[in-house]
Amino acid sequence: MTDLPQFHSLRGAAVEAIRTPDLQQKTELAQAAARRWQGRKLSLRSPLDRSVPERPGRPAKPVLTPPTQVKRRSLGSLKGRIALLHAIAHIELNAVDLALDIVARFASEAVPNSFFDGWMQVAFEEAKHFRMVRQRLNDLGADYGDLPAHDGLWQAAHDTRNDLTARLAVVPLILEARGLDVTPALQAKMRETGDHESAAVLDVIYEDEKGHVAVGAKWFRFLCARQKKDPAATFQALVRANFRGPLKAPFNDIARAEAGLTPSFYRSMTASTNI
Repeated sequence: MTDLPQFHSLRGAAVEAIRTPDLQQKTELAQAAARRWQGRKLSLRSPLDRSVPERPGRPAKPVLTPPTQVKRRSLGSLKGRIALLHAIAHIELNAVDLALDIVARFASEAVPNSFFDGWMQVAFEEAKHFRMVRQRLNDLGADYGDLPAHDGLWQAAHDTRNDLTARLAVVPLILEARGLDVTPALQAKMRETGDHESAAVLDVIYEDEKGHVAVGAKWFRFLCARQKKDPAATFQALVRANFRGPLKAPFNDIARAEAGLTPSFYRSMTASTNI
């Protein structure tokens, strides 16, 4: 476990984790920072903190390409399962940095410390997910970085870097919620192919992601209440302004509702595309 004696604050630790291109170190730093924050052994901010980077640190591989150039393969083959797990590893890695970024970038926001409790728990679990998926890739004779990955995920962070409410609308309530929609079918498909180990990894991710969407919904509703705004209407306006692309059905309405994201938020926006 990486020690953090050099860090003066949670924000400083989050910034260093975002910056590092070493993925083992990144995930260890994220989890160590979460533990120290939850143990109230770190202050929130320090004048010595470095600035939040525009992009997270990354290794030389995978090669990043536009989403349209990433090939899709059938899950019926080993190559197809490796490709899917590689894509999931890439999503989980970005999720680590997105959770850290919301902590570091909005550390001066007027929100309770429990806001940062929630997001550091998310960062901790996303780091766990990345490590689990990477280990599963290793078990199958592959590794993260072996295949190209798409470069669209970090765009959400860049587009909402100046607006916490917009960040919550786009990242947990669209990107994370999408995982609730698509993961059950992937779990079933993995089991159909006999890959119960990969399915078990997806089981853990699916259950944790419900909590991540719930953290996003909780704080989105909190900010809307403080601003005396209707949450569903505010969500729709922010999505139109900050999200590129359609909201795609089918939706896992039950899991979404359990997390506090009811159909009134997204149903009217199905397949609406921003121009």
